[in-house]
Amino acid sequence: MAITVRELSSLMDSQWPLSGQEDWDNSGLVTGSLDRSVTSALLVVDVTHETVSEAIDGGHDVLIAHHPLLLRGLMTIAEDRYKGDLLARLIRAHCALFAVHTNGDRVPTGTSATLASALGLTNTEPLVANVLGGGLGIVGSVTPQTLGDFARSIGAVLPSTAGGVRVSGDFARSISTVSVCAGAGDSLLSNPLVRGSDVFVTSDLRHHPASEFREQARLDNDTALIDISHWAAEWLWLDQAAAEIREFAPGLDVTVSHINTDPWTFSVVQ
Repeated sequence: MAITVRELSSLMDSQWPLSGQEDWDNSGLVTGSLDRSVTSALLVVDVTHETVSEAIDGGHDVLIAHHPLLLRGLMTIAEDRYKGDLLARLIRAHCALFAVHTNGDRVPTGTSATLASALGLTNTEPLVANVLGGGLGIVGSVTPQTLGDFARSIGAVLPSTAGGVRVSGDFARSISTVSVCAGAGDSLLSNPLVRGSDVFVTSDLRHHPASEFREQARLDNDTALIDISHWAAEWLWLDQAAAEIREFAPGLDVTVSHINTDPWTFSVVQ
């Protein structure tokens, strides 16, 4: 049974409240007629040429993305700019576009919680708790194992990407306390729960923050770092989000995209 974009928007706000997003974020409905009926949704991490084509060619009338297409101000949506081109294609195809970004991160079943579950963490708690009952990042426990074996298990859980799994730490060191943040997590490098864990798993770590963290860690808890693909870490959450949508909008056919939108396509191992 079809529902309207307006009804879907209300249901999504109940599940992932827009009030819970960061001040700088732009989640919610991006484009689409509120009164238009919809029957089929495609879930993606990124709004790209390929995922928009998959939505339109597949006959989906809703595209639900984790990352907002319109996060920062635009001066033009001319179709010689990729965002203008994607918006025009979606509008002409009568395909609505939603974003579920930081409001999807911070619920108890959000991106970091999904990643933590996939990595086998138990006794978990948020790194930074919030009023939605979830928070930013997760810390928990795993069965004692070497850092190398844990890194290998991450590689087995995540979809394959060119960057793979990068590690800073002693391969043979025994670890049992793990902190994670799906997506870019360098803002949490100073978090006491991160510094107190044996290893911190996140994405998009830059040279200087990572180097300074590890140098200080050698004087403290020797917390290791594991850097994984931003796309891969958050792609795991799409199945969880799809299950939740099927529950609160049972008349909507929901599909998870398997298109790899990680921007890196190959690497050269030296």
